[in-house]
Amino acid sequence: MNPGSVDLLSPDDSFLVRSSVVRLRLRAQAELDPLHILDFSDGFLIKFLRARDLDVELSLKLMLNYQRWRRESPEISGCLSPRSVSALLNNGYHGVLPLRDHSGSRVLVYRICRWNPKDWTAIQVFRVSLMTSEVIAMETETQQRGVKVIFDLEGWSFSHALQINPSLARKISSVLVDSFPLKVKAIHLINEPIFFGPVFAMLRPFLPDKMKKRVHMHGFNYHDSLTDFFPTSLLPPEYGGEGPGLEGACQQWANRLLQSERLLEQIAAHRTGDVTAGNQITGGEEDEEEPQQEEQEVHHQEEVH
Repeated sequence: MNPGSVDLLSPDDSFLVRSSVVRLRLRAQAELDPLHILDFSDGFLIKFLRARDLDVELSLKLMLNYQRWRRESPEISGCLSPRSVSALLNNGYHGVLPLRDHSGSRVLVYRICRWNPKDWTAIQVFRVSLMTSEVIAMETETQQRGVKVIFDLEGWSFSHALQINPSLARKISSVLVDSFPLKVKAIHLINEPIFFGPVFAMLRPFLPDKMKKRVHMHGFNYHDSLTDFFPTSLLPPEYGGEGPGLEGACQQWANRLLQSERLLEQIAAHRTGDVTAGNQITGGEEDEEEPQQEEQEVHHQEEVH
């Protein structure tokens, strides 16, 4: 299937998505569950299909990578309890902006100045990113439109750098590139100090050329350059925008994660991470309509150049 010809906004009940789900389920059962002990849900399979533009073979590869990453990283994937990092969340380390960008992407923000490495290890901090990824990967529009990330590196110190070793760098890059069902459209670094370079140098070899081109380093004078990528109506005032404030956005998202405690613990404990409820698509049978997740209505703006 040529991804360029695919309608990536096809609804779950479209023929294109339904037929892709059936094919991926058969391939996944052959690779992961030859005895048919597992029963992969439609919602779970659709996450991988949309992350790879409905290409079944690429979706299968991503699904296999996701399962392998979970097995090889139990210290991260095996503990997805927001309550265990509630103080970090409530300190405003991480948030998701309430509005989507001009292309419909979710925009995630991480603030290093709110991470005290004496209190939190890099593994605990990375779990926060994984928790958010699992939650937003269930949103249909996010599956279709992907995510963009702003890393605010103000406050980055040697204490932070010492927490990042090559093994952890590889695991982080795997999630960004080929082991999690989300499209990472862009990564924006702001306030990056000179001595952040060695850490990025550890990550860089694990990133394919396509992802390297999506990393934008803005430095300390980022207010003008950020608006080349995001409208001012989206960016918070802290970053020179006119959108909702960052403190409120971080607290709102902290509350969202804390409310998702049970779901995230179920994902962490599940053999495959598939805790999506719903009917299965079979060869032509009609499904009962599932309730759609409520998402904030956002007017997409024209792309900012």
